[in-house]
Amino acid sequence: MKFTLKTKGHYHFIDITSQVERAVENSQIKEGVVLVFVRGSTAAVTTMEFEQGLIEDIKGALEKIAPEAGNYKHHLKWGDKNGAAHIKSSLIGTDLSIPIEEGKLGLGTWQQIVLIDFDEKEREREIIVKIIKE
Repeated sequence: MKFTLKTKGHYHFIDITSQVERAVENSQIKEGVVLVFVRGSTAAVTTMEFEQGLIEDIKGALEKIAPEAGNYKHHLKWGDKNGAAHIKSSLIGTDLSIPIEEGKLGLGTWQQIVLIDFDEKEREREIIVKIIKE
């Protein structure tokens, strides 16, 4: 299963839990694993408690590691300004595996699946969801 989302870049956080839950329900698989993958090297997929305070905390932490306004050698290659986005995507990762238990995602109570777009501009992101039966 695939779906696309329009993103705004610059730390755009989107809760995609419901789309992944629907894919699992439609598969009718009771035990297994779901793989969630974002195509691209300036976005990431993770789990987190999807709330504004934590979103701001994550932004602050990542800005300390790779500030958007930084001067990156990558900018010289393509003339764009998304070197920080590539670093953040590499650190968090573009894929995520979640267990399926009794036909449901094996997430914790405050754990959501979140797409984060770090790029410097709006994008259309393709999310790929693969379900593997145990």
